[in-house]
Order: sequence, then C-alpha cells, then structure tokens
Amino acid sequence: MVCGGFTCSKNALCSLNVVYMLVGLLLIGVAAWGKGFGLVSSIHIIGGVIAVGVFLLLIAIVGLIGAIHHHQVMLFFYMVILFIVFLFQFGVSCSCLAMNRGQQEALLNSTWGILENKTKTDLEIQLNCCGLLNYTASRAQFDLDLQNCPALCKKNISCYTCGDKMLTHATEALKILGGVGLFFSFTEILGVWLAVRYRNQKDPRANPSAFL
Repeated sequence: MVCGGFTCSKNALCSLNVVYMLVGLLLIGVAAWGKGFGLVSSIHIIGGVIAVGVFLLLIAIVGLIGAIHHHQVMLFFYMVILFIVFLFQFGVSCSCLAMNRGQQEALLNSTWGILENKTKTDLEIQLNCCGLLNYTASRAQFDLDLQNCPALCKKNISCYTCGDKMLTHATEALKILGGVGLFFSFTEILGVWLAVRYRNQKDPRANPSAFL
C-alpha cells in the first residue's frame, strides 16, 4: 500500500490524534499538579488550562473516532474546527514572535490589573519581588502592591519589581511560546489536510456500490 493510500492516511490521522490526546491529558495533568502543590492559586488560570486541555482532548477523540470508522460527518466537523483553531493559534504565535518591549509592558500591566490579590502575592513570593512596574502612570497601584508585598526581599529594603524580573526573560519566553505555537499550528493544518484527503478516499474493504 502506497503512502497516499487509504490505510496510510487512516494510520497517519489516528497517530496525529493520539498525540493531540496525550497533549490534552498533559495540560490537564499539569494544571491539576500545579493546583495540588500550590504553585498556582488562581482558579481562572487553572480553569483556563484545563479548558484548553479538555477541548483538545475532545477534538482528538472526535478525529480519532472519525478516522477509525471513516465517519464523514465527524471528519467534516473535525477538520472545520481544527482549521479554526489553526487560524487562531497561528495569529497568536505570530503576535508572540513580533511583540516588542513596549507591547510586553502593556500586556503585563493589563494582565496584572485583572489578577487576584492572592495570585499577585504568590508571584511576589516565588519571584522574590514587589509590585509590577514602578512607573508614574501606575504609581498608586505600585504603592498599594508594595505595601501588601510578602516577599522576603522587602525586609532588606531593596527589591526588584516583578515586572523587571519578568521582562528580563519575557522576550526569550515569547520566542519559545511563539515557536511551539507555530509548530503545533502546522501540525493542525496537516491534520486538516489528512482529514480532507482521507474523507474523500474510498475504503477498499467496503462494498463498491455503497454510498460514502
């Protein structure tokens, strides 16, 4: 059987969806582990990661069942949803790679503003820092964060801001995030192509007069 045949397309699509299932389970497991060990206390962060993992797991299950049974409707919805995910992920990944320092600071400010106080204090303890960025525009918020800061460095009267510490590694982290996102986005477009190709192929074991 040549690689472009029915069996090869089926096996490739099944293998790809097994990988997606493992990634989904990994995301769910990491979120649960982080919550269990107290690494992240925000229910919004934990819930977001688990939601992404469950969504990816469900899409992979739909694709896997559709591939095993050569189910036309399931394969159709699978490739449509996967293509939408590809467009979204590709755009986000490109944005991560193109983000400059000013945009990184704006993103940190907006994210810091919606974090719960418990999450902020957890970050300050883990990073040993106080507040986000000591800028005139956000001076009032910085003073409030500094007053409530539980980090050990506060006792030494000399603390780095959390924003400075995060920005030090932000560019590298965004490049890694963008690169990983681009890699997975191309595996998603591969999944769409495989689904389209496999969906239009005739099962050699089926009745030749049967309607696909």
